[in-house]
Formats: sequence, C-alpha cells, structure tokens
Amino acid sequence: MSYYFTTTIESSFEKAIEHVTAALADEGFGVLTEINVNATLKKKLDVEFYRYQILGACHPQSAYQALQLEDKIGAMLPCNVILQEKEVGKVEVSAVDPLGSMMAVQNDKLGAVAQDVQSKLRKVIDAL
Repeated sequence: MSYYFTTTIESSFEKAIEHVTAALADEGFGVLTEINVNATLKKKLDVEFYRYQILGACHPQSAYQALQLEDKIGAMLPCNVILQEKEVGKVEVSAVDPLGSMMAVQNDKLGAVAQDVQSKLRKVIDAL
C-alpha cells in the first residue's frame, strides 16, 4: 500500500495552490497550515531547493470523530498535501493516504473515519 495519492497538473505554482485549496474546500477540508519548504531551507541552511509547499488540511468533522476514538491521533493531524514544482509549469500534487497512516495506530475503530477521509482526499486528487 502506498502512503500517498498523486497527480501532476500543468499550472503556475501559485494557481496550483489556489486550485488545490479550492478542491480541498469542495470536500469539506480547510487548510490550517502552509509551510514553504524551499523558503525555509534557504533561510535555515542557505540552500536552493525547488518550489515545495506543504498544506496541512483538516476535515473538522472527521478530526473530531478521530479525536473521540483516539486521543493521541492529533500527532498525525492534519492531513498533509504537498505541491512540488520540479519543472516550471508542472506541479505534482500529493496527499497522504490516511489508511496508510492509521496502520501505525492500534485502534480498529479508526478504520471507518480513515476510509472516509481517504475517499475525500482521493476525490480532491482526482478532481485536479
């Protein structure tokens, strides 16, 4: 089992972020965090790196359900969606597969929640 879903779209990096954020919203996700990896690497290590952004996406109802079933699940939240531009005009978008993540958690009750979030994230990637 892969730990992510992925697709590549032809877009500017900025438009890709807007498009992914809108696709996430269509499935009920909000973006809680945005990490500009290449800017952070430049600042902390003074190295050049291609454009790489991490969006921390949260589906509030699913997060609430998961927290009720497993109080430490917050260590695995939010769901990360990454955008990488290794070639100008082509942006790879990848989302974590929550079922892959949940395999590390010893709580069978989380399966239904993880499957629901997996379905929503697949729809996001497929919609791009």
